[in-house]
Amino acid sequence: MVGAPVTADTTRIGLRERLALFIEDARVQHAILALILINAVTLGLETVPSVMAAAGGLIHTLDTVILSVFVLELAVRIYVHRLAFFRDPWSLFDFVVVAIALLPATGQFAVLRALRVLRVLRILTLVPAMRKVVGALLAAIPGLGSIVLVLAIVYYVFAVIATNLFAATHPEWFGDLGRSLYTLFQIMTLESWSMGIARPVMEHFPYAWAFFIPFILIATFTMLNLFIAIIVNAMQSFGEREHAETVAAVEAARTHIEADLHAELRALRAEIAALKEALRAQRERDAQGA
Repeated sequence: MVGAPVTADTTRIGLRERLALFIEDARVQHAILALILINAVTLGLETVPSVMAAAGGLIHTLDTVILSVFVLELAVRIYVHRLAFFRDPWSLFDFVVVAIALLPATGQFAVLRALRVLRVLRILTLVPAMRKVVGALLAAIPGLGSIVLVLAIVYYVFAVIATNLFAATHPEWFGDLGRSLYTLFQIMTLESWSMGIARPVMEHFPYAWAFFIPFILIATFTMLNLFIAIIVNAMQSFGEREHAETVAAVEAARTHIEADLHAELRALRAEIAALKEALRAQRERDAQGA
């Protein structure tokens, strides 16, 4: 308000609003994303000894500068959004990753610093097609969880059978339940399952194919197709829900526009009627005066 005294509270509110406009500006967001991608590249370059030997100091300096910008950005966002910042999953993810990056670069924390590259995942929130895929995957989690439980039961049953049948002759693959589970996972991926595992076992147990083939049919082909079907169905449902929301928004906007037009038409008709009545009254007065 013009002429009102400037207090500390109004100053803070004004500053927060200005910072909110600044941090949400498209150019600032694009700059942050560019720094995220550059930081991802620098983290990759840190794994190349020849590059680090030639420009290690520059890379570390650039990484420190970018990290400082990330810390400043988070500080501004926390100041602007306050507790709402920590209720947003992506903002909380950024906070955790930056906090990990600030940990000491020695000892057991050195491995955690590599997680800074996960900030590149923020790009998922900016690309509509990627948001659709992520939303579909999140929507498919309940169905995928059911399939995982069924697959775990199948794994456990076949692992117990394999341990009882093949542990004596092939302890390196089926010596205990843990080894059997790992071997069955290798078989499920079809990685050297025939020449590497099945045929050597069949040299001692000729009918072992009756164990391996049903497991592959169930675990690899059936379960994989179920996974794909659930994800495709989730993506289709997510797309249909987005389409329905878009149609509802368009319909609401159309209804609102039509209501405004009808109101304006009624007002215009009322004005025309008033003008007609005024003209009629003016004619009557003119006729009486004549």
